[in-house]
Order: sequence, then C-alpha cells, then structure tokens
Amino acid sequence: MLRSLALAGVCVMLAGFALSSPMPPLSLSARLAAPGGTSPMVPSARIDALLARLPHRQGMVAGSGGVALHWLAFDPGNYRLRYRYLGQGERFPEFSMQASAPAADVAPAAPRGTVILLHGWMMDGGSLLPWALQLAQGGYRTIALDLRNHGRSGQAPSGYGTREGEDVAAALRALDARGEISGPVHLLGVSYGAATAIFAARELGPRLRSVVAMESFDNAGQAIRAMVPHMLSRPPERLGDYLALPLARWQYGGSGLDAAIAAADRRLGLDLDRVDVGQALAQVPACVLLLHGRDDAHIPVAQGRALAAAAPRARYLELQGEDHLTLPLRLDRLGGVVQDWFARAGNDDAPCPLPTAPGPTRMAATTPPEWHR
Repeated sequence: MLRSLALAGVCVMLAGFALSSPMPPLSLSARLAAPGGTSPMVPSARIDALLARLPHRQGMVAGSGGVALHWLAFDPGNYRLRYRYLGQGERFPEFSMQASAPAADVAPAAPRGTVILLHGWMMDGGSLLPWALQLAQGGYRTIALDLRNHGRSGQAPSGYGTREGEDVAAALRALDARGEISGPVHLLGVSYGAATAIFAARELGPRLRSVVAMESFDNAGQAIRAMVPHMLSRPPERLGDYLALPLARWQYGGSGLDAAIAAADRRLGLDLDRVDVGQALAQVPACVLLLHGRDDAHIPVAQGRALAAAAPRARYLELQGEDHLTLPLRLDRLGGVVQDWFARAGNDDAPCPLPTAPGPTRMAATTPPEWHR
C-alpha cells in the first residue's frame, strides 16, 4: 500500500516535478507554486479498499478563506494493525500492512486526546494511514487532513506552511463545533506537513498539547535550493529522463533556480526566502518534538539542527541510518517515541520532556501477504 507514505519524504516542492510526473510538464516555478494534484505514486485504490473495511468518518470543512478541506477520522480501538518495515527496495523503502475493524461487541474507549495528522507535499491524508491506525490503537482519535491543493481538498494559493497552518486552525475550530475534537490536541506532521504543524501551533492556543514534526525544513527558499539539486542529481530511471534530466540541470542550474523561485514568489504573492519555520517555532508555546534522519538528502539534517537551535523549548531527536524517505515509515522505531511524547508532553506545566530513545532497527523476516508495497 501507501507508496504515498514512502514518498511523503519527497514532500517538499518537487516530488511531482515534471521529470517524474505523467502529466504534461510544468515549469519549476509552476510546480513550486502548486502541486498539480495527487501524486500518481499514491495507490489510492488500495487505501480505499482498506477504508471500506474499517469504521471511520470523513467529510469537508472550511479552512482559511473558505477553502474546502477533506478530513478522515478514526476512533480509538483495536484495529489489529500489523505493520512491517522491510527495508530498502529497488527504488523505495518497502513495507507491508494489515488491519481490520475492531470487535463490534467491545465498547469504544473515550479518546485520550485528538491527533491531527498532516501529510507531505504531493500526498494526502491517506498517506498517513499507518500512523492514524497506530495512534488510534494507542487510544487517540486521529484526524488526517488533506492540505489545500492536495487530495480531495480545494485549490488555493500555497503558503509553504503559513497559509496551511491557518487552514489547520480553522478546520480544528469547525471540527470542534461538530464534536469531532475530544480531549487535548496534538499535531503530527511530515516534512511539508511538519512545517504546517509548526505554523498551526502558533494559532491554536492553550488547547494544543504538543507537536511532533518529522523532517521539517527551516526556511522554504533554502529547502528548495537544497531539494532541487538533489532531485536532479539522481540517475535516469526511464527513457525520457535521459533527455529531461540534462535539460533540467541546464535550465535550473546556477541562477536559473533563483529565477524559478522568484517566479513562484510572484505566483503566490509570497517571499519564499522569508518563510521562516524557525522563527515560528520560537513562538510556539506548546512542546514540540523535532525528528530528523541523519542521512536526509532532501531536507538536509542541518535544517533540522537549525530548527532545534531556534527554539530552546523544542526537543530534537536525530536518527542515524534514516533518510527523508525511510523516517516516516519507521513505526517500529518511532511508534513508541511518538506515543510516549504525546502522553508526557505538556502535563502539569512541567518542562517539555526529553524524548525516549527510538527502538532498535528491526527487519521483518517474512512478508505478510497483504499490503506489500
């Protein structure tokens, strides 16, 4: 399933860049300004097949400026989640997943709180389904949002976390009015969604208990300047890449990349070099846990370290051997870390806790027959 989550790592800016998309090529500035829909790498049919077997709720709420946002919610319960991280495959990390509906004769428990899940660029809320079920099994109500321009949500100018953070705050108010928010609120975001979570945390006030931000960028313009050369340095994978890659390297090398960022600025009415996630993080009153893979080449680990230095209350955990693609898949290493953080962060006006150590690296010896990506 969920090649979406494997690619949640490629979430900032370029995952759907013209080189890898079957859609008609777009200029880099157009791709920076809007994702152009849901990534063709997302196996939506498999997500829908699993959702058909699991109790859930979904709908639409209004975000900032009235943009329509899709949400998907799970209540606490035993979904008998069986998730296995299988390691690096031929192109992407491999994993498998199984889940089933909780027993009908078991009364649902009251939620320990509500976790809002925020996906990466060119993904949607379904890409975080493993985390949604993992945390629901831990006693939380989980609500995955499709950010503006993604999944089933409406189109509106991208904000690299700024406008999306306002969307999250508006959506939470609307969901609260519908009775969907129960107990203290936590945010969990991946990459573009992690930056969104940090901006949203400034807006949510005292009801927000804590944040987990996986592999966020520190500054949008700097992130683009790191991401694009890395994406263009990869070897050709298809016949068309042998022509497209050299052309893109020529076009967006040197000053061409700065020109593309400036053009995206004009499209968005936004200065991407001033989208400063570290500055926003320093203003967040809630406890924030920053997670970053040491081998991340999409959003280099230096950006994660810069974020940690910007906010003394934030806690930072760097995982050796993980990169931008693998980190969000490591429920085996991070599931306990995240659940322990949500349980301890923000309690009784105590200082923000230190995160627990991640679990050991484990490889599955066998592959369950279902949900093998």
